[in-house]
Amino acid sequence: MKIVYATDLHGDKAKYRRLLELARATGATAVVNGGDMLTMEDDLHRTQRDFIEDFLDPLFAEYEKAGIYHIGYLGNDDLRIHDPCFEKACSKYPHAINLAQRKYDLGPFEFIGMNWVADYPFQLKDRCRKDREDYVFQKQLGLGVLSTEKGFEELADWPAYAAKLPTIEQELAALPKPKDASKAIYVIHMPPARIDLDICQSGDEVGSVAIYKFIEQTQPLLTLHGHIHESPKRGGHWKAQMGRTVCVQPGQPRSGALSYALIDLAAMEIDRFEVSTLSPMSTER
Repeated sequence: MKIVYATDLHGDKAKYRRLLELARATGATAVVNGGDMLTMEDDLHRTQRDFIEDFLDPLFAEYEKAGIYHIGYLGNDDLRIHDPCFEKACSKYPHAINLAQRKYDLGPFEFIGMNWVADYPFQLKDRCRKDREDYVFQKQLGLGVLSTEKGFEELADWPAYAAKLPTIEQELAALPKPKDASKAIYVIHMPPARIDLDICQSGDEVGSVAIYKFIEQTQPLLTLHGHIHESPKRGGHWKAQMGRTVCVQPGQPRSGALSYALIDLAAMEIDRFEVSTLSPMSTER
């Protein structure tokens, strides 16, 4: 079974279309989308909902017609108020799978998703958590905000609010358990710490210690990550080995090019490509 994995598309329609083309061309069973799916333009309360209804819904219909699975979830830059809208779009198509905090069996493989991220200094806190109980908050760039149907709600004391929420460590423990870890594929938007898949442009390492520990202890077949777009170019690594587990973080250029991984799950052959979204497929590789 082959899958195409990409993440952090942020509403780039050309990248979405190219992924479906790639899945058809490679004979992939599924495209796996690692989160941060929606546009970042204008009023996110309106434009992100429109993107789901006017673009993703018809796109999922194309996946259904092609018999190719789209397995994914919304990410930390996608407002939580749009979760029901995304769930509604996925529910219309058997091949469109919302994997957030869920498990989905595809052939012998078990896909398990988590879209919570460890806290970062930026304002939107919809999907942010403390990494572990001993987490030390970074200096925050303005007040934290949560999305509501009436707009953004400011949090006067984000650390105090976050202290009442489950940590990333606790969220991981609450995920559905695989029947067989050797066939489990975790799609976790946040990258783990300590294995060079979390390098920001500044050189800072911002991955999750809780996720690292979870992978170390669970030892699934494969983990798929994103979140830090520039990490593969900044740190020089897009893949790492943790015991029996292979961790993949393909990164994502901002525009004009698509980064993705093509994965043969039976052979565990994994290749990363970066292709233009402006040229025909026949000239890409």
